[in-house]
Amino acid sequence: MGDTPILHFEKLTKRFPGVLALDNVTFSVRRGEVHALVGENGAGKSTLIKIVTGVYQKTSGEIFFDGKPVYFANPHEALRNGIAAIYQEFNLIPALTVAENIFMGHHFVKRRFFVDWNRMRQEAQRLMRFLDVDIDVDQKVRDLGVAKKQVVEIAKALSHKARVLIMDEPTATLAQKEIEGLFRIIKFLKNEGVTVIYISHRLEEIYELCDRVTVLRDGRHVATQDVKDVTMDDLIRMMVGRGVTEKFPRTSHTIGEEVLRVEGLTRRGVLRDISFSLRRGEILGIAGMVGSGRTELLRAIYGVDPIDGGKIYIRGKEVRIRSPLDAINHGIALLPEERKVHGLVLLLSVLDNLGLPMLPFVSLRGFINDGRLKTIAQDMVHHMNIKTPSLYQKVMYLSGGNQQKVVLGKWFARNCDIYLFDEPTRGIDVGAKVEIYHLMNRLLERGASIIMVSSELPEVLAMSDRILVMREGRIVGELSREEATKEAILRLALGRREEYASVG
Repeated sequence: MGDTPILHFEKLTKRFPGVLALDNVTFSVRRGEVHALVGENGAGKSTLIKIVTGVYQKTSGEIFFDGKPVYFANPHEALRNGIAAIYQEFNLIPALTVAENIFMGHHFVKRRFFVDWNRMRQEAQRLMRFLDVDIDVDQKVRDLGVAKKQVVEIAKALSHKARVLIMDEPTATLAQKEIEGLFRIIKFLKNEGVTVIYISHRLEEIYELCDRVTVLRDGRHVATQDVKDVTMDDLIRMMVGRGVTEKFPRTSHTIGEEVLRVEGLTRRGVLRDISFSLRRGEILGIAGMVGSGRTELLRAIYGVDPIDGGKIYIRGKEVRIRSPLDAINHGIALLPEERKVHGLVLLLSVLDNLGLPMLPFVSLRGFINDGRLKTIAQDMVHHMNIKTPSLYQKVMYLSGGNQQKVVLGKWFARNCDIYLFDEPTRGIDVGAKVEIYHLMNRLLERGASIIMVSSELPEVLAMSDRILVMREGRIVGELSREEATKEAILRLALGRREEYASVG
């Protein structure tokens, strides 16, 4: 790795209607380094990489690639020139094989018109050997796990001879062992001379993996420094413009009577004889490895997935929840793991999304009281500190943290009693996380109760009053706040002591 820039941004500016997304951003990325790009949601990271890859066009400024000014009209031009991006939502075709996905759009041909299937398979196998991974190139992509799909995306980029690989939140949905495998591949690519731009809200990963870090805030360049020369506290201060004194703010709250009890909840092959209770004003954390049944448990309680057996009691009375509408009518709200897919209607406005659960209360005989709905939405935008140009802004254009606040805001307005939080802070920055925790505290102050599923153990440990640990669809342990440690949770989640070292 030398000091020669492979990419240089000079006074890069991007304006959208009513928004200055990038403001005279200037910095360089060196050849053969792993370069972290960090900042709060809405800082300009996504806009920057979309300009680099030809998705957006800059308003002004210059981009230099290998010392020459470049302009990419579309992602295909960027890819053809050696710049590839892997986003959180993979760009793969599930029904095609691994090999077909890798060479989609640039198949090998023979006799001018016919695809050379044998050579395509051989080249795909060569890429897998190069990355030192065991993936059958004839397997359909729909049958792969998330980690292997990510490897296919990397192989696809390398098939285009990419010299710059941009990775956007690549570990957001990976288990610890899968993260270790990804890091091995990234370090290998670095040694092979590939430059990696790494975007992540998990700051500990920056210190484990990256050489230098660039911080953006409010569309402006704050600093570019060697990772070894900046502390995590300094990094957070540069990102949010202030120090975050408490990463996990907790307020004292009184835990009251039982509000929810689950007995023997079962779903064949997924959930096995689940029993627990939740009390008023309590945060009940649920920990476990990916695939342990945490998300499926919340979906079953909320009526998204049918159950084969078991009972649910609310305030001591047995209830039947066959659909989300039943759950809502019983005062239960779900903040789903995939907010963009299951929590929001991206093409609708902030007003419409906030108003969806409130329609029965703001309509009469099929007619919506627009004034009443707007008043409620404005109150929630203020209450939740949602950063949006207007109530009529489409939710798809908000940052991840603000999208999550819209999901929470619509249920806050509904004044539910039980909140099911599935990965509430996944993919959002440290400042927005703290705001979400404050909102959780306010829910408790109102007398609500929370069940929180999270893959981030520090979050579970800091915010929960009790913790349930799941493994293979069962609850394998319950820990009080005083008993709970990272080691205790992992020992229960893994089930075998000898595996602990590789996961912790």
